[in-house]
Amino acid sequence: MTQRVADTEMIRRQNRQLVLGALRRHGPLSRSQVATATGLSNATLTAIASELVRDGILTEQAEPVSGAKARGRPAVQLSLSRSAGFVLLVEIDVNRCRLSLVDYAGILIDRVESPVGPTLFSQMAPAEYFAERIGMMIERTQGAHCALHGVSISVQGILEAGGTGLQWSPIAHLAGHDFIGPIERQFGVPARLFKRGRLMADGMRWVTSDQGGKTVATIFAGSTLGMGLTFPIGASPQTDLGTEFGHMIHVPGGALCRCGARGCIEAYAGDYAILRTAYAVPEHTPPASAVPPADLQKIMADARHGERNARHAFTLAGQAIGFGINRLISLVEIDRIVMLGPLTAAYDLMETGLAEGVAASLMGRVRGLPPVDLVPDAGEPIYRGLMMKTLTGIDTAFSGRTLSPATHSLETDRKSGAGSTT
Repeated sequence: MTQRVADTEMIRRQNRQLVLGALRRHGPLSRSQVATATGLSNATLTAIASELVRDGILTEQAEPVSGAKARGRPAVQLSLSRSAGFVLLVEIDVNRCRLSLVDYAGILIDRVESPVGPTLFSQMAPAEYFAERIGMMIERTQGAHCALHGVSISVQGILEAGGTGLQWSPIAHLAGHDFIGPIERQFGVPARLFKRGRLMADGMRWVTSDQGGKTVATIFAGSTLGMGLTFPIGASPQTDLGTEFGHMIHVPGGALCRCGARGCIEAYAGDYAILRTAYAVPEHTPPASAVPPADLQKIMADARHGERNARHAFTLAGQAIGFGINRLISLVEIDRIVMLGPLTAAYDLMETGLAEGVAASLMGRVRGLPPVDLVPDAGEPIYRGLMMKTLTGIDTAFSGRTLSPATHSLETDRKSGAGSTT
């Protein structure tokens, strides 16, 4: 009898998760559309949907109609309830920190961005900084303090095994500190760290609809070099991951990287490496802390006008990335490459060197360079990946429980116009 109850509860949770997952992927749907997307029977779907509406997790609304469809009674759509609560997303890199407050339906409520300098975390402990920023965001929106379901932070670097901080990061003085534990204790909600490369890969699956059955490598090329890998959905327990692509050794003992090692791919293909080569600066010179976009644009223009050092800088960058890809395709069969970031504007200058680097290995010659898509703005995939990782985690939690009375009270607050949007 106990086993039967346990099995029934497990099936109930799975069915709730199926419904929430369909609405998360597709947006508002009618009951028949949800049944088609999930494979649930109409009777089961009706029972599950009624539970989720009662619990304040879903809402019902009339389906928009026009023309001939306007006759008769309008269909009712199910949608994720905006009043079910909030999540807070933090994106931090070497130049900036951006915080976004998002409701359960994925609608942006508030956003604040501030610069990050090389001395920030030597002057202020990371836990203190994040707590101050998170507290400020919560205070800006009425009701957020009692309906925050989680905090997620996108970071650059290598995560500690416990996921509470970083072992290494290009963000100065951020590594070596536990800032997840203090956030959870102060705000009483789950907090998680995510590698930016992993989010970039996962985010592209949400931004584009044709990658679910493919193995895709997403390469960020700009101030750093990063990679994420997305495997076909269902092919393995983990369908996306982040790699330290930029810090694979390209030339042993070669050019100095920001990480302190010599010869990394990034030390030849990062924007600071291109700057260094273009101006004939010795390769062991410490990298510039930042490269102004105008400087990078000038080097691109010089290269297109035939300036030898500038062209050589982009050829070396392409070769370094190409050698990294040829190592990758020797291990994993890649269907497509998505290159993101500022250096996509110079892809035409790097393309020949990149193809040479790929073709330098046996598998590179046999398989060739996979098709390459260029996405100049990496911000949207990273943000989308962070948001969806967080919200799908909340979906999993909601599949097994109801909301608190404090969260239900948000519906009244929202109808009365409470909340802050920017």
